[in-house]
Amino acid sequence: MGKRIKPFVIENLEIIDATNEGVSMGKHENIVVFVPHLIPGDVADVMVMQKKRNYYKAQLIELKKESPFRVEPKCPHFGVCGGCKWQHMDYKEQLKYKQKQVSDAFIRIGKLEFDTINPIIGAEEIYYYRNKLDFAFADRKWLLPHEINDPNILSEPGLGFHVPKVFDKVIDIQSCFLMDQYADEIRNEIRKYTLENSLEYYNARKWEGLMRNLVVRKTSMDEWMLIVVFAYESDENSKLLDFIKTRFDKISSLFYIINPKKNDSIGDLPVHLYSGKDYIEEEMEGLKFKVSPLSFYQTNSQQAYVLYKTTRDFAGLTGEELVYDLYTGTGTIANFVAKNAKKVVGIEYVEMAIEDAKLNSNKNKIENTVFYAGDMATVLTDEFININGRPDVVITDPPRAGMHPKVVEQLIKIKPKRIVYVSCNPATQARDIDLMRDLYKITKIQPVDMFPHTQHVENVCCLELISE
Repeated sequence: MGKRIKPFVIENLEIIDATNEGVSMGKHENIVVFVPHLIPGDVADVMVMQKKRNYYKAQLIELKKESPFRVEPKCPHFGVCGGCKWQHMDYKEQLKYKQKQVSDAFIRIGKLEFDTINPIIGAEEIYYYRNKLDFAFADRKWLLPHEINDPNILSEPGLGFHVPKVFDKVIDIQSCFLMDQYADEIRNEIRKYTLENSLEYYNARKWEGLMRNLVVRKTSMDEWMLIVVFAYESDENSKLLDFIKTRFDKISSLFYIINPKKNDSIGDLPVHLYSGKDYIEEEMEGLKFKVSPLSFYQTNSQQAYVLYKTTRDFAGLTGEELVYDLYTGTGTIANFVAKNAKKVVGIEYVEMAIEDAKLNSNKNKIENTVFYAGDMATVLTDEFININGRPDVVITDPPRAGMHPKVVEQLIKIKPKRIVYVSCNPATQARDIDLMRDLYKITKIQPVDMFPHTQHVENVCCLELISE
């Protein structure tokens, strides 16, 4: 917790950097000041609201001078919705700070040695690039400044995105520039139907109300999936699902989930197919990939191809290598590199994802892959290595938290000739690579921008074994 202080104003604070948390920073009397909604080059008056040991947290009062890199945000929800924190920054400048984020992680956190970092590969499409969005229902929407004193809308429900750090209210989204506009049509028509038919939106404080969530997915082949999450069984459920089935002819996979729990996680709940196929299909270099309701697939299909091509290039496969693909998900990388390897062994925690990985291999007539489901730290044992063989190359793509220490220990023990580390969090990536510095040298680093207008960056790093 920060120290409570009497708020005070800092005039003409110059913003000098953008952080990996999506906020910007300046300095006042050698103390760092973090301020949201500003970008480097801005000069502003700010109100300091909180003091930590060595920095302040402040709020914008007045923008006195605009940065030359400031642009007009396209989205009307910008500044309230936390999804696109950098939409007011020129895209080339966004890439500059994502590149810097990778550099800072490797130099300051990992204190790693490397020759250079390749220039970040930016996205060709910086709007409508996502293939998945999650929306939430709330019985009371988040009120915008001009709505606060309007008695007619004080208790209106909302369907959209949660406000950052607010679990019980959502911003009522009318349009979103992250996904094909058909997603807007789906969401807005469902809002209209549910309100006209008095279907209760969820109250997260009382755990009451029927409507909880919508998950919209699509593929580059224009196949659409919709998952409707209800709080309980009701006669109204099938009526809504019938409406959706009739109204949206592009939805080829329609599912529903009953979630009676006090949280929104659905990974442990049964998924019921209401109509259509039980999956949608993605394509990459002629390969077809099955995407099930709960399967992970990179949410930017176009940049996922760039990411996987980079990964395959860094792996340097000749057709003779045994490859381990850790955190394989639905086996996308494993199947993508299989034609260049002797054999690929994929490991993933989610059993449903592993079933999809196997089906994807069969669908594409790939015969040199094998997949295992289980916790990485307990699966990747000496016995597992003895059965499957010592890998020549390891590709690892862990979640944001990075690799479990036991997994790093096992990699150090088995000493693959090459490790290709794909990460959505350069900080934990640098931490893990630091643990292997005595055995491995960094030969290539390639940042890839998967999420324009956000602070997030994907990074691929190639590690070569120094000696046996």
